[in-house]
Amino acid sequence: MRSTAWGAYRSIAEALRARLASDEFGPGAALPSEAALVAEYGVARNTVRRALDQLAEEGLIITRPGRGRLMAGPGEPAQPMQPQYQRIAAELRAQIESGELQAGDLLPSESVLVERYGVARGTARQALAALQDVTVSVQGKGRYVKTR
Repeated sequence: MRSTAWGAYRSIAEALRARLASDEFGPGAALPSEAALVAEYGVARNTVRRALDQLAEEGLIITRPGRGRLMAGPGEPAQPMQPQYQRIAAELRAQIESGELQAGDLLPSESVLVERYGVARGTARQALAALQDVTVSVQGKGRYVKTR
């Protein structure tokens, strides 16, 4: 069992800040994955995420879907932080609006979203709840895209 002192994310953020300043990463370079940072620092994923969120708030790193977290380039605007459930809901909504998920199609389950995005079940549940206007829940069957 690993024990982590309160505020461990601050130490990790500071270590990553030093690495970013040391030219280890050039502008646009990918940072190590969350899993790699978890292994490197011996902490929980949420601790690493909190450290990375801090760096993003400072504008030092940016997140690009499909590419991960990258070193921010000069003059590149910091992106506003968006709760994970909103990001997941936005991606699912985009799939519905593009026709990738059509009326009557089954949405991914909470379990699938937990696995796909590496989030807690409550976060997946919030994402699905945010789509109530375009989906319908069938008890024991799942959530489906509404027919128009």
